[in-house]
Amino acid sequence: MDGYPCLIFIFFVLYIYPFDEAAIVAISTVKEFGSDLKELLLIVGLSLASPNDHRYNFGDEVPLSVNKIGPLNNPSETYQYYDLPFCQPGEVLPKKESLGEVLNGDRLTNTLYQLKFGVDKDGVVLCQKKLNQNDVSKFRDAIIKDYYYQMYFDDLPFWGFVGKIEDEHWTLDGKGPKYFLFKHVQFDVLHNENQVIEIHAFSDPSHVVDITEDIDQSVTFTYSVLWNETSTLFNNRMARYSRASGNPVNQQVHWFSVVNSIVITVLLMAFFAVSMVQRLKNDLRKWSSGDEEEDKEVGWKYLHGDVFRCPSNMPLLCAVLGAGTQLLTLFCCLFVLAFLGVLYPYNRGTLLTSLVIIYTLTSAVAGYSSASFYSQFAETGWERSVTFSAVLFLGPFLLTEFFLNLVAASFGATLAIPFGTVLVIVLVYTLIAMPLLALGGVIGYRCRSEFQAPSATKKCARQIPSLAWYRKTPGQMFLAGLLPFSAIVVELHQLYATLWGYKISTLPGILFFMFIILILLTVILSIGLTYIQLTVEDHEWWWRSIFRGGSTAVFMFAYSVYFYCKSNMSGVLQTTIFFVYNTCICYTFFLMLGTISLHASLMFIRHIYHAVKSE
Repeated sequence: MDGYPCLIFIFFVLYIYPFDEAAIVAISTVKEFGSDLKELLLIVGLSLASPNDHRYNFGDEVPLSVNKIGPLNNPSETYQYYDLPFCQPGEVLPKKESLGEVLNGDRLTNTLYQLKFGVDKDGVVLCQKKLNQNDVSKFRDAIIKDYYYQMYFDDLPFWGFVGKIEDEHWTLDGKGPKYFLFKHVQFDVLHNENQVIEIHAFSDPSHVVDITEDIDQSVTFTYSVLWNETSTLFNNRMARYSRASGNPVNQQVHWFSVVNSIVITVLLMAFFAVSMVQRLKNDLRKWSSGDEEEDKEVGWKYLHGDVFRCPSNMPLLCAVLGAGTQLLTLFCCLFVLAFLGVLYPYNRGTLLTSLVIIYTLTSAVAGYSSASFYSQFAETGWERSVTFSAVLFLGPFLLTEFFLNLVAASFGATLAIPFGTVLVIVLVYTLIAMPLLALGGVIGYRCRSEFQAPSATKKCARQIPSLAWYRKTPGQMFLAGLLPFSAIVVELHQLYATLWGYKISTLPGILFFMFIILILLTVILSIGLTYIQLTVEDHEWWWRSIFRGGSTAVFMFAYSVYFYCKSNMSGVLQTTIFFVYNTCICYTFFLMLGTISLHASLMFIRHIYHAVKSE
């Protein structure tokens, strides 16, 4: 009877996850119950040596799937593998993929290559392919653009190149350049006992065919397989991808930049805390002394009747708070998953699947934050703020994604989302996210509290004196965005190299530390600039605090333009993908950091005016 709960769990996992991932979870759970439950594996169709648990017997066929192709310099511009006239099986069978894999542009299909566990092969004919002039032209264009292909062998990704170019200096007749198509692939596989550890695909430069001219050709594609033993454990087989993406020198520079940013942040916080506390003590002393001359020097004290006035465009401001709080919660959940080991390099589609699921579930956070803050100022109208929070981020994001999908579909790229996937996303948001958003709004309204203002608000707003240019919003945004950006610029470069290159970011701890540094600097500068704003008797701080906090995103976008200009990316599709996604990323940080900045300024203002009231 003890096996029945485990069996139910296995069926649940098989329903939620893709089959190969579900099998790993199910098998690990069964092992915890003991060997007497092995029979349960047979009930759900799992064997003790199968692709599902990555264990094979000699001669078992190891799953090999082709995925996609694309130019090396444009990492986001990918196409289906059989868009080039490679050898195709009689029936091309797409592999069932998760939501995240589809969104990531993965299109795994079957192939004619057959790699059996432990079986060496030499010069096996894959197919005899007759290439017409159009096929030759496709291959030559791919070689000119430095196309690569990606495959998955036992869930291990590996890459190879389509062909090579020899310029006139390397050709015998001096009439270069010449274009050569690789027609032989050498698979080198490493295994530890009955598990696959590593695979490489090499193209033999001596097995090529000249496709410089547009003429019909007959090409025999072949492959070889060589198996060798290794001592590397199965749990460490993904480590080589991390080692290949960086070197010790870059790692030292990386860590040095992180330590440098932490030291600068700590020193800035200490200096700010000491100077701000001293300044506030002096202001409170002058306020309580009763001296009119000294009293005039404390300008912010005259704003006690205006500083807590209800901000303009209240529903929109609450929507910013709701969307920003939701995105902050989303980031925190992603860090938790990264620390738990759920998110790791080349775990196909897991990151995007997590983003969709977490964003959907945290819709309740957006509704609660928006409605609860709005209800502190008014008893009616909170529904508008909740509605705005639903579309403030997702509306622009979906519009840009729709435009990007049209561009990708026109190019035939794998990034184009199929209609079925779009329908699934719409249903998920309509049937799950929207009810959770409304539920959060209702809870926020019913759990509302009155706005805690240390002083009463006057009926007539105080006139704001004319301000110098550097005290206005653009000047404060420049200062508030420059300092946090300068602290994270090195890590931002690493992040862009991961998103738009082939570098793998495997240190979530560093990303987390830099994220905390970014938040701390945003809070410090928000409080300091809010204080400076109040000293010149400017009480309209609500929206300005949001713009100050979110200004770091402006610098991030400017750096993305610089990064693109320095990279080798080109073409309409890659350029569109790059700037559309970077715009969405920077907009995300604008909402999130703006929310943090407003909450920091509000806490600071409440504190200082409560101190004035106490005096």
